[in-house]
Amino acid sequence: RALTLKLTDLRTLHVGEREAQARELAAQEAQRPFDLVHGPLLRVELLRLAEQEHVLLLTMHHIVSDGWSFGVLVGELSECYRAYVSGRAPELPPLAWQYADYARWQREWLQGRVLEEQLGYWTKRLSADPPVLELPLDFPRPSVPSGRGALHSVVLPPELVAAAKALSQREGVTLFMTLLAAFKVMLLRYTGQTDVVVGTPLAGRNRHETEGLIGFFINVLVLRTNLSDNPTFRQLLSQVREVCVGAYAHQELPFERLVAALQPDREKAQMPLYSGAFNLQSTPGAGMTLPG
Repeated sequence: RALTLKLTDLRTLHVGEREAQARELAAQEAQRPFDLVHGPLLRVELLRLAEQEHVLLLTMHHIVSDGWSFGVLVGELSECYRAYVSGRAPELPPLAWQYADYARWQREWLQGRVLEEQLGYWTKRLSADPPVLELPLDFPRPSVPSGRGALHSVVLPPELVAAAKALSQREGVTLFMTLLAAFKVMLLRYTGQTDVVVGTPLAGRNRHETEGLIGFFINVLVLRTNLSDNPTFRQLLSQVREVCVGAYAHQELPFERLVAALQPDREKAQMPLYSGAFNLQSTPGAGMTLPG
């Protein structure tokens, strides 16, 4: 289905009303459902606020994009715009692969011994059903997720971030591992559960051919840690490092294949295999999102 550009002219509104209306239209567009059968899965709308002031709305379904993809799209769109303004051809790097090439490679590679080895690792790690995090809640959990949760933002002081980086370097772990260990200690504190399972997204772009592609590459890794022996934080860091390194070495198995193989108990109110998520964003553009 051909992509069309919708133009909405807001110049008829009072100057003070245009930005508010643009925000309202953006919010409505973000919540408008996609037709996954007929498409398109990318919608573009241009809001004209003044003769030289516009807002471009780009809305993509997650089935064809991720946070990395958005960074690629914005970068290429910016280059095309600069080229158009200066009257030259856009300078875009050639692509060694299209998304279909990646899908074909994955189907051909992930079978036989490779598939057995990947499944074997995760089956051993998650053989017993991971427990649901029993977090203290102020309201009953809805039977069907609504997305109406609250957002609480905290800015870490620079000296705390520096200390976390220094600790990571001393202990031979990444900053992600240190923050994940701290997050799991917090979950232990609030739930009293020592078997702590957290889902985390990975960019899924291990081949250089995928770096410039727009598509959905994210995979979810399920990271399970046992805190029953009351480890010190250094001991926990070592355990988290071992868990993460093992998961990274077996990251090619799609999460949906893992769920199909393990067939855990399913509830509409919970993601299968994990009920808490942790993400340290470092992708180009808007970052990655994680179901949950």
